Amino acid sequence: MMHPRPQPGDPAPAFSAPVVGAPYADGEILSLDALLGRKVVLYFYPKDDTPGCTTQACGIRDAWGELSRKAAVFGVSIDPVKKHRKFIDKYALPFPLISDEDQRIVQAYGVWVEKSMYGKTYLGTERTTFVIDEKGRIAAVFPQVKPAEHVDKLLSVL
Repeated sequence: MMHPRPQPGDPAPAFSAPVVGAPYADGEILSLDALLGRKVVLYFYPKDDTPGCTTQACGIRDAWGELSRKAAVFGVSIDPVKKHRKFIDKYALPFPLISDEDQRIVQAYGVWVEKSMYGKTYLGTERTTFVIDEKGRIAAVFPQVKPAEHVDKLLSVL
């Protein structure tokens, strides 16, 4: 069953999941509740170390000085913790990645969708970014964001 995507003004769906990358220990459990009081960016992406996802992650890395002052930024994919660690190390990513192997977060945020490639239909993560305000409500949503435009869009709302 497909969940509707939360819209601006809606409460952000709560989650708790393993996270990898500074300032967290690999595999530490992170919950959205622990982030209340800060602006949070959750950017959902399909897969570690693929061309679009790497462009997007490196864009955030390159704007990290500015972004990190404005919000806590997390990448979210269904890749396991070990794969996230390799991705972080390979591209020197200064932000943490959340591992959603059981697909609970992608489903709660309505980004686990039917996709098609080469005539085959499959379920996968839609590249979508959510900005969550200090009170835990959705402040902005960027559906199907283009990796190269991601940082500019983020900075425009933060």
